[in-house]
Amino acid sequence: MSAEIMNSKERSEVLKNMIKRLHNGDEFESVKEEFSKVFSGIGADEIAEAERSLLESGDVTVQEVQRLCDVHSALVHGSVAQIHGSREVDKILGHPAWLLKKENEHIRNLVEKKLADHLQLLSEGRFQVLSDIHSELKELKNIDSHYAKKENLWFPLMERYGITAPPKMMWGVDDEIRDLVKGALSTFEEMLDSPHPDSHKREFFFNQILEAKAKILEMITKEDDILIPMVCEVFTPHDWQTIADGLDEFAHSYVEDAPQWKSEEKDESHKKSVLSDDLIQLPSGHFRPEILNRVLNTLPVDITFVDANDQVAYFSQSKERIFPRTTAIIGREVVNCHPPASMHVVLEILDDFKSGRRDMAEFYIHLGEAYVHIRYFAVRDDEGTYLGTLEVTQNIAPIQAITGDKKLLD
Repeated sequence: MSAEIMNSKERSEVLKNMIKRLHNGDEFESVKEEFSKVFSGIGADEIAEAERSLLESGDVTVQEVQRLCDVHSALVHGSVAQIHGSREVDKILGHPAWLLKKENEHIRNLVEKKLADHLQLLSEGRFQVLSDIHSELKELKNIDSHYAKKENLWFPLMERYGITAPPKMMWGVDDEIRDLVKGALSTFEEMLDSPHPDSHKREFFFNQILEAKAKILEMITKEDDILIPMVCEVFTPHDWQTIADGLDEFAHSYVEDAPQWKSEEKDESHKKSVLSDDLIQLPSGHFRPEILNRVLNTLPVDITFVDANDQVAYFSQSKERIFPRTTAIIGREVVNCHPPASMHVVLEILDDFKSGRRDMAEFYIHLGEAYVHIRYFAVRDDEGTYLGTLEVTQNIAPIQAITGDKKLLD
């Protein structure tokens, strides 16, 4: 059966069965050979639909799709059709798709050339490259920002169009890569601090970085050849502008002084002015909308409100932002704002709030020099009806450092 005589539904079913066979342990080369015979080119949307269908059917879990993400990528490598040419937005200077690919070029050069060459010299006993490797591993750790932009800017918009499986799968693999890079850097620094690192630790380090490299290169393929063509079919100029506007929330990774892109197409229909002469009346006073916005943004905490339908409805924009937030998340299912590994914790908190078993949940974690206190509060009306969840996040390290009394103004 050729691709030309198969409709989209049939192609999706064939691809889904091939992926299912891989999950069941069939030989990769056998499936790959069959794939090559059936598909001369496949749309990125078809890959997404096959994986979404598998997840929804319960045939595989998110973790299983994540585990075989690299296999899926290799299966379609070189065969993904650039649907309608993907409108070639990735060639527009400064465009979010262009930036994603430019960062991937830098990452590929880092792991395939610079780091690989120095690791080869190290394996030959050329210890003068140790400082170079250390610098390159720290540079590679910046991949966290590359993935964070995708997870917080691209994924929310994809979910609005029903593209739900790829974000879950990619985010899980992103976290695996983060852990591998962080672990490799930690192991390497332990070896640097030891005058005579043992051979087992050296072997462990090389295994860590080689596994990270393989996953990173497969993720580049996923992003360049599947993610970009997939979203180009549905994203509007306003969607791309939303992503571009949110980039400043994140540390710039790998592409310094990237040109800023602005959509040439005007789309004002989505905008609602915050400024108004109407007063917002509250039981204990009133605000003009623009003043209320400034007050909320002046609070020394980050606040995010999730409505009763578990969708993000609001977040403040204080100067001391701890976690990045962009307008792309408004209306997003809050569970999808978290990595797959922590989704069950979010669901448990929401279930406890809705049932009345709990009114508050808290966590505290060290992030560099910050000590972040995260609290979740159930918001209820006078009758106890659940209205939503308020998240309050604050760096309490400066507060913990306070000692003595302060009674005078500086």
